[in-house]
Formats: sequence, C-alpha cells, structure tokens
Amino acid sequence: MLSVSVIYTVGLTGVCLMKLNKMPDVGVSFGDKIFHLLAYLLLTFLWVNTFFLLVKTKKDIVLPYIALFCVVFGIVIEVLQGTITAYRSADVFDVVANTAGVLLAVLILSVQKIVHIKK
Repeated sequence: MLSVSVIYTVGLTGVCLMKLNKMPDVGVSFGDKIFHLLAYLLLTFLWVNTFFLLVKTKKDIVLPYIALFCVVFGIVIEVLQGTITAYRSADVFDVVANTAGVLLAVLILSVQKIVHIKK
C-alpha cells in the first residue's frame, strides 16, 4: 500500500508541474476543479489507509494529520506552479478544490466510522 501511495503522490506532483498540452474538453467549465477535488480525495484515502495498514494506527487518529498534510501539499504544489514553471500558474480556486477533496474524504471516513459503529 505504501508503494501505491508514493507512486500516486509522485505522479500527482508530476502532472501538476508538467506542461499539459491540449487537455480534453470535458464540457464543464469547472472540470479541472472536479479533477482537483477527486485527486485530493483519492490522495487522502490512500495515505489514511497506508498508515492504517502499515503502522496499524486507528484511522481517526491519523486522519487529522493526513488531512493537514494533504492540504499543505496542495498549497505547496500551487505555489510551485506559480514560481518554478513558466507554463502553469497558481490558482487559489485550485487550493479550494484540493481542500474540498480532502474534507470530503474526511467526511466520508468519519461517516463510515459512525455507520460501522452503529451496526
């Protein structure tokens, strides 16, 4: 699981910092924001489950730390886009979408725990 999380994180970093020629039009004006939300939702799920399986830590204990890491990671990527690339730009709305994806993952994992406990 660790290797999957690391590969995904490195891949996400690469995609976010590389020059993307002609992206397919998804027909939604905010399609890239949906991508950001889903990418960070998956990033959060992967790392929470990695720590759960690897370190044998309860998900609710690592969840705040992983969520904070993922939000900070998203901010750092946006800053890097604006500073080290000439072909990408930092976008505060990307940070909002990234953070929304992290918070959605936190919500899903929290609700999942509550539902699991009530069974």
